[in-house]
Amino acid sequence: MARLLHELILEQAERRTDATAIIHRQTALDYASLADLIRTTGRGLLALGLNRAERVAVYLPKRPEAVATLFGATLAGGVFVPVNPLLKPEQVAYILRDCNVHILVTARDRAESLAPLLVDCPDLHSLVLVDEASLSTPHAHHLQVLGWSALLAADGGRSPAPAIDIDMAAILYTSGSTGKPKGVVLSHRNMLAGAYSVAEYLGNHADDRLLAVLPFSFDYGLSQLTTAFVAGARAVLMDYLLPRDVVNTVAREGITGLAAVPPMWVQLAQLEWPQAAVDNLRYITNSGGAMPRATLDALRRSLPKTAPFLMYGLTEAFRSTYLPPAEIERRPDSMGKAIPNAEILVVREDGTPCAPGEPGELVHRGALVGLGYWNDPAKTAERYRPAPGQNPGLPIPELAVWSGDTVRMDEEGFLYFIGRKDDMIKTSGYRVSPTEVEEVIYGSGQAAEAAALGIPHPALGQAVVAVIKPLREDFNASELIAHCKQYLPNFMVPLQVIAYSSDLPRNPNGKIDRKRLVEALSGLFES
Repeated sequence: MARLLHELILEQAERRTDATAIIHRQTALDYASLADLIRTTGRGLLALGLNRAERVAVYLPKRPEAVATLFGATLAGGVFVPVNPLLKPEQVAYILRDCNVHILVTARDRAESLAPLLVDCPDLHSLVLVDEASLSTPHAHHLQVLGWSALLAADGGRSPAPAIDIDMAAILYTSGSTGKPKGVVLSHRNMLAGAYSVAEYLGNHADDRLLAVLPFSFDYGLSQLTTAFVAGARAVLMDYLLPRDVVNTVAREGITGLAAVPPMWVQLAQLEWPQAAVDNLRYITNSGGAMPRATLDALRRSLPKTAPFLMYGLTEAFRSTYLPPAEIERRPDSMGKAIPNAEILVVREDGTPCAPGEPGELVHRGALVGLGYWNDPAKTAERYRPAPGQNPGLPIPELAVWSGDTVRMDEEGFLYFIGRKDDMIKTSGYRVSPTEVEEVIYGSGQAAEAAALGIPHPALGQAVVAVIKPLREDFNASELIAHCKQYLPNFMVPLQVIAYSSDLPRNPNGKIDRKRLVEALSGLFES
């Protein structure tokens, strides 16, 4: 069993040398070739001066070079930081600065848009362009810029620093309810425990073909690689344009496992699935929000041979619960029970266990609990706290993730989601910080007051809606949305802007009363 993340591929290269590991468009790499590629990539990163636990960022769509960099970074003793390819330059630069990235692997067009901001990333010393092009901009003058083939040819003769399973492997950025995104630090042990656990209850095996359509910056998307590699299966990399493309790829590639988020499932449920997809698709999984019952029912009608797994997870602890397909008829609105090798508790504010049916906070303990938020001890202390009910004889407390989600547990131990403690927005499977959206709105110079809210939406889970008090009489909502599109990825741009002629409502603490606004707008998108 692998101890370090990249060993998943190296071990499969010995067991299943000629078996296909990844497919991207017309390119297929077997496990032996992928193992050689990550070794070569690791040597190249070491030749660029990568030291133990230094960060390597990947700002690319799903392609073989991205996979090679992620696992090559850990082989070299570094830490990988997958950056969502939908993010805009200002957001990418924030991540590069926040976790002190040393090497960035991207493509020329992305690097050109980032270049003016890279001068403010003092730790960044090397830029690798996978399309072999050079930069035309003078802004990144302090960087060493090289193409992918030059990286693979580089060999400084350095050996990677020794690593053990509790060392850092990755930093995944996730938005909270306030402020900028937080970097969740995950160890090799965290990621391997998650991969083995998920592969166990999904029953993954070497003949599986998993379609990777979610971004690698999303723990759920990255999991499609790790669970495939645990089983010696193949991962098919895809950046789709239309939902129909996903269905066609499932049929063409003989996909047996498909993971998606609720908004994607809503779209896929409306399509006709080819017989090849119906015959081959062994399971589907959902996370990133509750799947609407009508969508689940439609998918089950279209895919009668396919087992649906409904799951719940946190980036801070990867995956927490799943509902076995056999339970769907009895409890389709349940989050299920704890995944293998995890314990899920439901507790009151004082940490005592809730009675069956009593709402409380979900607390996750076990090997999947991450190492905290990068360089943020205050926020880490809020979310990573001593596990409730510990034996008082233990001198060193075990830390658990306190999710901030309110759930209840029935008499049989099945969990049901109730709501969130904070104001974070969950849209299209993404977690969106209201503060980050509001900062862009205020930057437009059009708003005296602003509140970004998550309003229930039948397709998106929640839609981002901005409620503002205009700063000018000639306020134009379309202009504000256009401004947001300049600085935010599409999933963060408000779907609608609502203008108030008076001050926004306040709660007793003088803060904008978000709960009151959400309640007033809760039926906005009802049909």
